[in-house]
Amino acid sequence: MHNRFRILAALLASALLWPASALGFDHSFIGQFSTVTEVGSTVPANGDVNPYGIATVPSSIGSLVRGDILISNFNDQENLQGTGTTIVQESPSGHLSLFAQINPSTLPGPCPGGVGLTTALAILPNGYVVVGSLPTSNGMAATAQAGCLILLNSTGHVVKTIAGDPINGPWDLSAVSNGPYSALFVTNVLDGTVASGETPTDGGTVVRIDLASFFGHAPVVTSERVIAAGFPQRTDEAALVIGPTGDALGNEGTLYVADTLGNRIAAVPGALFRQTPIGNGGVTVAKGGYLNNPLGLTIAPNGDILTANGNDGNIVETTPFGAEFQPFETEAGAGGLFGLTVAPNAQGVYFVNDSNNTLEDLH
Repeated sequence: MHNRFRILAALLASALLWPASALGFDHSFIGQFSTVTEVGSTVPANGDVNPYGIATVPSSIGSLVRGDILISNFNDQENLQGTGTTIVQESPSGHLSLFAQINPSTLPGPCPGGVGLTTALAILPNGYVVVGSLPTSNGMAATAQAGCLILLNSTGHVVKTIAGDPINGPWDLSAVSNGPYSALFVTNVLDGTVASGETPTDGGTVVRIDLASFFGHAPVVTSERVIAAGFPQRTDEAALVIGPTGDALGNEGTLYVADTLGNRIAAVPGALFRQTPIGNGGVTVAKGGYLNNPLGLTIAPNGDILTANGNDGNIVETTPFGAEFQPFETEAGAGGLFGLTVAPNAQGVYFVNDSNNTLEDLH
């Protein structure tokens, strides 16, 4: 009966925006950390800026070093959005190296519009890396095109692209793997967005892409399916586009999504096996409260949801039932945060700081 009461109380909190501490949720993951340390610059030799995606390398293979962090850059050296072409690798001690510089003219498959690397970044088994591209020709939303997912091997060479419906402006993604099989959960923000401009539309989607890799070959797509639809989205002069961003698979197969424009966390139940899309942007877990345009999203070791606020630079921890803990103020400021990931051995949280183009460590 006690556990049932806690669950009912937490569900009520998602509607009333009560803090977690008021409901008996006293142990947050980020609450044990108090210090932010700058790891180092994320700017490679070609001058790309605006770090977006982030992923921790799980094991050493090829050019990938276990415990290092991969980071994708969205802007070029002229700070034009949707034109960044580099993925860098940074060690916990701050050593920066170039993992890949992607040439749009030599891609082995279609990628409508070219290359502009987004927050969509993950590492698959055998060292394959997948990154999203939402490209522009001049840094303006009016020139944004559908883009693609780009698959690289462990030495940073592009081996294939995944493009075409239902991929349209891949903005972020997460991946889960079991043996040779992987599932990508990709948020898309360009379905009708450019045509509508800054007038919000509800065309944002989450697409599940199932992959299989055998006998040392690059992963091949076995299915693509829209599993969630109806997320609000629009173009934005400063941010290029605002729509569903970070996602991550939580306990019991529920996918959590940062609905940036809706200022909420949404849930997509049964995401691994869902055959039909859930509408209306999924089920609301939390809305408002400490959330302030959530962008990056990851799952903490305790099962809570960590999100990076785009409007104030805070990291927010939310339980799967919608109760919130006091946020951590990173001092990155508005527009500073995007991707974040739990550090190896749960020793902290790595996040990118767009305000000064650095990788930082909350520990």
